[in-house]
Amino acid sequence: MAEFAHHCPVLMVITFLAGAVLTPIVSKSKKKFSFWWAFFVSLLALLFSSCAVWSLYTKGPISYWLGGWEPPYGIEIYFDYISSITFLMTVLGALIILYSKKYIEHDIKEEKLPVYYTLVLLLLCGMVGFSITGDMFNLYVFLEILSLSGYALIAITEEKLTAMASFKYLVMGAVSSMCVLAGVALLYNVTGTLNMSDMALRLQQFEPIATSYMALCLFVVGFCVKAAMFPVHVWLPDAHALAPSPVSALLSGLVIKVGIVGLLRVIYGIYRLGGAIDFTTVTNFMGWLAAITVLVGAFFAFFQDDIKMIFAYSSISNIGYIIMGISLISFTQPERGYLGMVGGLIHIFNHAIIKSTLFLCAGAIIYKTGFRKLSDLRGIGKKMPITCGALTIAALSIAGIPPTAGFICKWFIVLGAIEFGRGIWAAALLIGAIFVFAYYIKIVNAIFFREPAEPILEVDEAPLSMLIPIVILAISCLVFGVFAYLPLAVIKPAAATILGLPPTYIPPGG
Repeated sequence: MAEFAHHCPVLMVITFLAGAVLTPIVSKSKKKFSFWWAFFVSLLALLFSSCAVWSLYTKGPISYWLGGWEPPYGIEIYFDYISSITFLMTVLGALIILYSKKYIEHDIKEEKLPVYYTLVLLLLCGMVGFSITGDMFNLYVFLEILSLSGYALIAITEEKLTAMASFKYLVMGAVSSMCVLAGVALLYNVTGTLNMSDMALRLQQFEPIATSYMALCLFVVGFCVKAAMFPVHVWLPDAHALAPSPVSALLSGLVIKVGIVGLLRVIYGIYRLGGAIDFTTVTNFMGWLAAITVLVGAFFAFFQDDIKMIFAYSSISNIGYIIMGISLISFTQPERGYLGMVGGLIHIFNHAIIKSTLFLCAGAIIYKTGFRKLSDLRGIGKKMPITCGALTIAALSIAGIPPTAGFICKWFIVLGAIEFGRGIWAAALLIGAIFVFAYYIKIVNAIFFREPAEPILEVDEAPLSMLIPIVILAISCLVFGVFAYLPLAVIKPAAATILGLPPTYIPPGG
């Protein structure tokens, strides 16, 4: 079992990549078979990710050398605590593919179904590869794979608005990619290697120079664009709101988290281990931008009428929470950032589940009614009680209402900001939470307690293939809130390790 688990990280990437390549072939005679093939591929990748995560938490990180070439000369796959996000990616990927069966058949022409599932598998391949690679150039390659497939998925319906949203995303994505590639080139110029661990070791041998700082700034800008941080968030509202709802769930639940993974890899995996460069000026700047991002996203979401646009701006706000959590770091006292790091990491996990639930619920409503504005969806809760009940659970969770999953992560981030001496940041988080609560109450009020302007006729629940992922995710929003110790048991060792503390670290006061 241990030997099999050692191969599982690279098998995840191979499975998604081979699955994407073979999708047009296996579905050549029957286009709808592409769903069953993609679903099978996602379940197989889920098996590999489960084995890899089990090995990580029982035996430690996995270092896999492609072709048997020892790093730094060969390419390394490194599965560590940050890489465990691949389990979340494969779980949500499988659920979203299941959801897509009916939804996407309704949204695009049958002959384009293999194209859709090919792009989804490529997107998942890019995210998984990005999360497990130990090589900076391959980090960039996987970033491009997921970005290009994301652009195409947004525009797959061939409508003018989606094409414009995709183009806007492409332009901002190009800026992100250029910044990351330039950062890789500068850091290679300083260290002479592309292996992340080797980069960190070689940075210890040099005095801090302007090139290293410039590379760090380029990485931060590039990954903040990908994560949709203020003020480089402008691509996200249209891209997430206008894409097909399963794609919106992938983008908001997973793709923007890739920017966070990139920041963790660079700041903590290279510069913290390098030890020679004090990066706290950059992380302090990120923290202030995160506070603004929380407020800007929540403010604009409050004034939207389009339900998917509300969720899109909400994603911007919640990325601010995550960035703030991982920005609470002292170069000389890493233990001061422990609570914030725990909050940021668990919010990556919980937000992916919550926001996927919200977008899938919105998609089910749009699928059955054809409407997406709150003013047109008054009273829909009486016609679609399961879907709207799941939406309500997710709404309460994203607002941070106990005992849902959204409460514990925001609680840790606020505590971390206060402990770090950033009372203003904590205040911004609380004000943002009030805005979030207000606009989600507006949604719940509209769908359950407002009378429709015109009677909603012949509307019932979404198909079972759409309801199953929605119900599973909604239940998860409650389970991971009531039993918060379950994700915390996994997140706490990860947070401690990222900060350079022992995995068993316990902060003062427990």
